[in-house]
Amino acid sequence: MPDTLLEVENLKKVYESSTGVVEAIGDISFTMRRGELVCIVGPSGCGKTTLLKCIAGLLAPTSGRIELDGVGVTSPPPSMALVFQEYGRSLYPWLTVRANVELPLRHTALAKDDRARLVDDALRAVGLDHAAGSYPWQLSGGMQQRVAIARAVAYQPEVLIMDEPFAAVDAQTRADLEDLVRTLHRERGMSILFVTHDIDESVYLGERVIVLSKSPTWVQEDLPIDLAPERDQIATRALPRFTELRTHVYEQIQRAKRGEAVRPSA
Repeated sequence: MPDTLLEVENLKKVYESSTGVVEAIGDISFTMRRGELVCIVGPSGCGKTTLLKCIAGLLAPTSGRIELDGVGVTSPPPSMALVFQEYGRSLYPWLTVRANVELPLRHTALAKDDRARLVDDALRAVGLDHAAGSYPWQLSGGMQQRVAIARAVAYQPEVLIMDEPFAAVDAQTRADLEDLVRTLHRERGMSILFVTHDIDESVYLGERVIVLSKSPTWVQEDLPIDLAPERDQIATRALPRFTELRTHVYEQIQRAKRGEAVRPSA
């Protein structure tokens, strides 16, 4: 089985607007290995969400190539799951937590018992097995986002795409959800591409942090995160190396905002 799961090569996205052509993504290339947790950060408006929509097959790039497991992405891949920031919009309030998690599985060839087993496993994985009969509107924001994550886990995707999923929750809930993502990645070997605007979060979560330039966007740096796989919200963030890494990423983003970064080929 090839080690490379996701490959993005010379991706470009240009929009036509009333004021002319807008080059949202200039030229982005990177790869992601199977089982990796990769974070993407960059200045506001640099095209992070546009990039994810292209990778997810929701938006056609102007040029370039995206391959998932060696197959070109031209529409939403069946082996990919997405978790967005606006978790409330992705959940059906009239369905129970269990029914929400099971919903994507109803469109598969799985037998009813197999679906039930996967849903039970996913709810346990996110700590919501006690809330299976509740409705989303009865849950806190953090618990609702856990439902969205459980739905993705139950679907058993090859890669999980997360677009600033914790931006709308409080700091304590965010820390709990970050640790949940780390646990899913470590214990289940899940491949996760995680977009965030939070520099500390990217360093805490990621095995690599891809720093994007300002628009028109390119990969300014692909930074390995050489922290131990076992991470802790207090101990890890207190490490001198953590401080060095987050400072480096912060400086890179500030350079991107000022337009000081120069592409290697320039």
